[in-house]
Amino acid sequence: MNEYDVVVVGGGAAGLSAALVLSRARRRVAVVDAGEPRNAPAAHMHGFLGSDGLPPADLLNAGREEITGYGGDLIRGRVTDIAPVGPTSPANGNRLWFDVLLEDGSTLRTRRVLVTTGLQDEIPDIPGVRERWGRDLLHCPYCHGWEVRDQPLGVLGGTPEAVVHAHLIREWSSDVVFFTNGAALTVDQRERFVARAIGVVDGPVTRLVVENDQLTGVELESGHVVPRAAMFVRPHFVPNDDLLVRLGCTTHDNGWVAADAVGRTSVPGVWAAGNAVNPRAQVITAAGDGSAAAIAINNDLVDEDLPIAVANFRLGLPV
Repeated sequence: MNEYDVVVVGGGAAGLSAALVLSRARRRVAVVDAGEPRNAPAAHMHGFLGSDGLPPADLLNAGREEITGYGGDLIRGRVTDIAPVGPTSPANGNRLWFDVLLEDGSTLRTRRVLVTTGLQDEIPDIPGVRERWGRDLLHCPYCHGWEVRDQPLGVLGGTPEAVVHAHLIREWSSDVVFFTNGAALTVDQRERFVARAIGVVDGPVTRLVVENDQLTGVELESGHVVPRAAMFVRPHFVPNDDLLVRLGCTTHDNGWVAADAVGRTSVPGVWAAGNAVNPRAQVITAAGDGSAAAIAINNDLVDEDLPIAVANFRLGLPV
C-alpha cells in the first residue's frame, strides 16, 4: 500500500494548485482525478491572470507536468470512499491516517485528505441547451461576457436568480431579452427591466435554434423565434461532496459542506477547496483556494509531528 502525506481528490485548478505547493514543500503527494473537469465544454478560459484565453485543458496539462516535476504522483481513477484508520505503528504516535479507496480496488494511505471534486451544473431540460452548454449557452458573464459583448443576448428565466442575472448581463450588451419561460414576474421586476431597457418575452421556451453549428434564436411554444446570438442561464449548483458528507463533515444550512478560510472542515485531517465547497469560485479563485489549503495542511502536519519528535527525542529514539 502506498503511503502519502496528502492525497488530493480531484485534479482541477484547486487540486493541482494544492499539489504543486505541497510537492514543493517536499511532501509526498498524490492527486487522484477522474478526468471530468467542470469547464471541459469551454474552448477558452478567461479572467485568469497571465493565462487569459488559454484552453482549460492546457492549464491542467501544464499543472500536471509541474507537479510530476517536483515528484508528485498523478493517479487516474475515481475515489469511492475515504475511511479514517488508527495509528499504523507505535512509532507513528498519535498521527491521523486515512485510507482512500479507489474504484479499481486499490487503496492509498495518507495523513491528510484534500477534497477538490467540484460541482455539477444542473441546467434546464430544453432541446439544444445541453448541446450548446459552454459554447453559446453560457453561465458566467465574467468568463464569457467579453466574447459576446454588444451582441443580441438572452437570459433564460425560471428562477429568482435568473432575474438578477439578467441585470448583470445588461452590462455587456444594450440588447438583452429576458425569457420568462413561463414563470411569473412581479410588477416591480417588470418595471426594473423596463428601466434598464431589458426586453421581456413571456411564454415557455421550447428549444434553442441552431444553424451551421451556431445559436441563432430561441423558439417559443407559440412557434415564434426570437433572434439571439448567445444565451445565459443560471444553473442550479450541486456540489460533488458525497465523500465529505459520508465522512461526517458539518454542513451549512444551505446543505453545502462548511470549510473555513483555508479549507479546514469539521473532521480533523479532512480539507476541501474549490467548487466542492464554494459555488462561486472561478478557476483563478479555486487555484487560490487550493494554494491556501496546501499551506495550511503543511503547517498542520508540522504541528502534528513536533510533539511526536520531542517525545521520541526524550526516549532516545531516532528522529
